[in-house]
Amino acid sequence: MAEQSSIQCPNCGTPIDVNDVLKHQLEDSIRKEFQQKATIQNKELELKNEQFEKAKAEFEAKKKQENELFAERLDRERKIAEKEISEKLKIKLEEENKDRLLLMEKELSEKSEKIRELNKMEGEIAKLQREKLEMKEAIEAEAQKQLNATLVLERDKIRKQEEEKNELKIKEYQKQSDDQKKLIEEMKRKQEQGSMQLQGEVMELAIEEWLANNFPLDSIDEIKKGANGADCLQIVNTRELQNCGSIYYESKRTKAFQPSWIEKFKNDIRTKRANIGVLVTEVMPAGMERMGMRDGIWICTYEEFKGLSAVLRQSLIQVSQAVQAQENKGDKMSMLYDFLTSNEFRLQIEGIVEGFTQMQGDLDAEKRAMQRIWKQREKQIEKVVHNTLGMYGSIRGIAGNAVQTVRALELDFIEGDDEDPKELLE
Repeated sequence: MAEQSSIQCPNCGTPIDVNDVLKHQLEDSIRKEFQQKATIQNKELELKNEQFEKAKAEFEAKKKQENELFAERLDRERKIAEKEISEKLKIKLEEENKDRLLLMEKELSEKSEKIRELNKMEGEIAKLQREKLEMKEAIEAEAQKQLNATLVLERDKIRKQEEEKNELKIKEYQKQSDDQKKLIEEMKRKQEQGSMQLQGEVMELAIEEWLANNFPLDSIDEIKKGANGADCLQIVNTRELQNCGSIYYESKRTKAFQPSWIEKFKNDIRTKRANIGVLVTEVMPAGMERMGMRDGIWICTYEEFKGLSAVLRQSLIQVSQAVQAQENKGDKMSMLYDFLTSNEFRLQIEGIVEGFTQMQGDLDAEKRAMQRIWKQREKQIEKVVHNTLGMYGSIRGIAGNAVQTVRALELDFIEGDDEDPKELLE
């Protein structure tokens, strides 16, 4: 039997049990059939469960709705019952407490009246206390004011007494202080003046000493202090000729150059009839860095003065020699020519021209001032006329022909008319 239930695989020769194969096939068939039935039963069961749940939900909803309706009805009936009971109790209580309430209201009214009276009394008491406090403060302030006034009077009285006692001493101290201040100022002024004078004297002495040492034949005349003029006058002399010419020296040792020095020095040169003027200064005028001539005056520093004086002296000697050679060869015409070509004549002409120039400048300044005044008055007159015309036009516009005509302010008025202004107004 065992051999009959087994077969051999034609491909690989492996023995195969037919019963096992049939068994497995039968088991698979039965399993599939069972699973199909189980699936159908599960679906039916799920459908029944869904129907049950749906019916249950409908029942619950209906039950809930009925419960809500019942609760609402019950609540409404309860409220009605409570309201009826409350009204009955209220009526009963009102009847029972009516007399008591009337009595309490009466007592409350009486107490309120007493409270109002009490508040009124408290207000009056507070007012009296406030007035009392204000009166007290006013009295204290007045007393303090009187005390302060008394103290001020006493203080002024004491101060006045002390001032009267010390007045002479104070005036004495003030006098001493003023004298000391004046003395200090005078000493400062003298010191500054002395310092400036000392500086000027040092340069003046240095110039005179240098000229005397280097030109022993020349005459060096010192201008005494207090006398009008410059510092010193050098009269040039040689062994052959005397008084070949003169050089006038002025020294300035200040921090700033004053242009007025030149004009004053030129006047001094004309007074001394000197041929050449030399201004020795520490500070050169504006526009001059080295020595040079300005307005006919030689200007130089002390270092430049030494070389310049030698050159100027030599030029005077040469001119004098030339003049000496021509002596007794000319007549009055040549003398006149010499005078016209001399430095003295040039300085005199410059003085005359400077005077006329200054007069011309003053005249031009006066002309400009008068033109400015005339222009200002012209503007003022124009302003008055303009305002008068405006006022006249405004009045004519308001009053019309009721205002008399002013010919001078009308359009047809011709300037320069010989008619009398009084007739124009009439």
